Amino acid sequence: MANSQPPQERGPSGGFEPEGWRTDFLVSPELFQDVTSRRVIAYFIDLVVLGLVWLAAWILGGLLAIVSFGILTPVSLMVLAILPVLYSTFFVGYRGATPGMGFMDLEVVTLQGERPDYLQALILILVFYVSVSATFWLVLLVVLFNDRRRTLHDFLAGTLVLRTSVFRGL
Repeated sequence: MANSQPPQERGPSGGFEPEGWRTDFLVSPELFQDVTSRRVIAYFIDLVVLGLVWLAAWILGGLLAIVSFGILTPVSLMVLAILPVLYSTFFVGYRGATPGMGFMDLEVVTLQGERPDYLQALILILVFYVSVSATFWLVLLVVLFNDRRRTLHDFLAGTLVLRTSVFRGL
């Protein structure tokens, strides 16, 4: 029996997109204008915000350690260690952007143009931290070799970082 559906054609993302996927935004170069420099600035903004959150958590952890006579010290240290992952995963999964990204008019979206879910955000953040620490930031040079300024963790998580104001205007 012959297949009644017409063959799918390659879409702007280079793959075969199922019906209903929004891919028109993938061909708009203004979405990716200045994304690299904005990402760098957004990262430093997030470092400042995260530093303040980390300081508050450190003080609270210290107080808990004193009150519990040191029993909760390992828990406090574990929370401090995973705080950057929790911070980024929460904001990317909830809003599609960390506070620094939002300030710099950036947004993380899936290849379908939707906000990533928490699992996809976690994958994005974990691959970022692992790849950056393993390569001493050299892995971020990937942005120089593609038109959409995607990093390795963007490719592996199936995400894009776009200019929010341009994306919402499409």
